[in-house]
Amino acid sequence: MRQPPATTGEASPPLDPADTEAADTDPDLLHADLAAIDLSAIDLTDPQTYLSSGLRAMWARFRAESPVHLHPATGGKPPFWVISRHADVLAVYRDNKRFTSERGNVLATLLQGEDSASRKMLAVTDGPRHRDIRNLMLRSFSPRALAPVVEGVHRRTGELIDQGLARGAFDFVTDLADHIPINTIGDLMGIPAEDREQLVHWNTQTLSRTSADHSETEEWLARNEILLYFSGLAAARRRHPGDDVISALATGTVDGAPLSEEEIVFNCYSLILGGDESSRMSSIGAVIALSEHPDQWKALRTGAVGLESATEEVMRWTTPAMHFGRRALTDVELGGRTIRAGDVVTLWNSSADFDEDVFADPYTFDLARSPNKHVAFGYGPHFCIGAFLGRTHVEAMLAALRERVAGIELLGPPRRLYSNFVFGYSGLPVRLTA
Repeated sequence: MRQPPATTGEASPPLDPADTEAADTDPDLLHADLAAIDLSAIDLTDPQTYLSSGLRAMWARFRAESPVHLHPATGGKPPFWVISRHADVLAVYRDNKRFTSERGNVLATLLQGEDSASRKMLAVTDGPRHRDIRNLMLRSFSPRALAPVVEGVHRRTGELIDQGLARGAFDFVTDLADHIPINTIGDLMGIPAEDREQLVHWNTQTLSRTSADHSETEEWLARNEILLYFSGLAAARRRHPGDDVISALATGTVDGAPLSEEEIVFNCYSLILGGDESSRMSSIGAVIALSEHPDQWKALRTGAVGLESATEEVMRWTTPAMHFGRRALTDVELGGRTIRAGDVVTLWNSSADFDEDVFADPYTFDLARSPNKHVAFGYGPHFCIGAFLGRTHVEAMLAALRERVAGIELLGPPRRLYSNFVFGYSGLPVRLTA
């Protein structure tokens, strides 16, 4: 709802586990929190909105009452469309003729009117150039290239779980989850081990905030630090290429010409953004969900459910990237509304992944769920290039928990990130028992 952001300087308020669990299981409570609120009074640009325990009720109302919703102008920013139903989200994702990513693909840049990485980074490039650069990068995601990376994910995850067991009480975010995806993408990109912790810090600042007084200036500075870092690394790989994705970008050609400096640097930046944050948040969310659903924890431990279906349900349940966006290139009719050329359109994965028309009992955490057509990795031409690695991270975490851990105990409420893009956590005190 519209309200000024907190200014206490503390981490954003944690969810109350009792409220969260009740919202998962009590149909009446599910629609209680926001049932009387006018949808036009809900501010989806405000990170404070996503700290509400009534988020699922809110999205259920959008799907039922206003599935193609025009969000009013807020804080000097233009109005934008909110697409909440699964079918409509898929329709826009796959339509790269009438909707473009080239003027931004998240609220922050779309509402500014532009993205400085437009036509330089895969996520905000369309057409033949997008296809050609994607194909160039996919060579580094081949089974041969990824085999040692995947082995490293499983080994590193097991080692970190063992360290957590030995420690007893620890923070699952900072002591464990922060160290896995960045090392995987670091292996893939050939990033020196001593630089990876700093990249995690910059990445978190870029995509989300730990509190309301983490400023936009800090986000901008962190983004530039990442870009400068990769500029130096790309220059080194041109001189001494290796078998890594940065070398592939730095030495590769499209239509016989090398990529520009900006294309190389921005696509390195994109891999860090997508490869680190999403996997971390899904793994953290998996531990929370398993602790709150002992029946599913038991099913995982006993082998009653397989790792593949469990991984897909964790991705759906957590859906770290709450939205992506497009800009309309022409007038489009959708859900009985007319989206005009030039309008900003946001696609809410965090609603689509709980759409009652697609998922039976969507508010039930079911590791055996099948089919599971979630959009946690997007859909269509811009489907996440690192989806395989994202799934690998979650599967490795579930496998390590199943093989090594007998009990999961939350020692305090999870601390939520302050973000209108990433749904996740900045802290999770836990105790694992062997």
